[in-house]
Amino acid sequence: MNDEAQTPWWRTPFGLVLCGFLIVAGFFLLTEHTAHVFGVLPYLLLAACPLMHLFMHHGHGGHGSQHADAAADRRQDQPHQH
Repeated sequence: MNDEAQTPWWRTPFGLVLCGFLIVAGFFLLTEHTAHVFGVLPYLLLAACPLMHLFMHHGHGGHGSQHADAAADRRQDQPHQH
């Protein structure tokens, strides 16, 4: 068997060097820009409320499907008018 074809990319020499570089770069970015990150944090918390409402509202399937079904039923009951 060919072990090279089954090796994950992050276990190759290039992948290990890349992961090490990304860890070091992330550490320095975090330590040098901590004030910027913490300064934006209150705004991110405020933005999380409407974003969660927009993106997570579709997960439970409650409101969207019920309103759409009710509107479709009303359209079918009413005669077509010009």
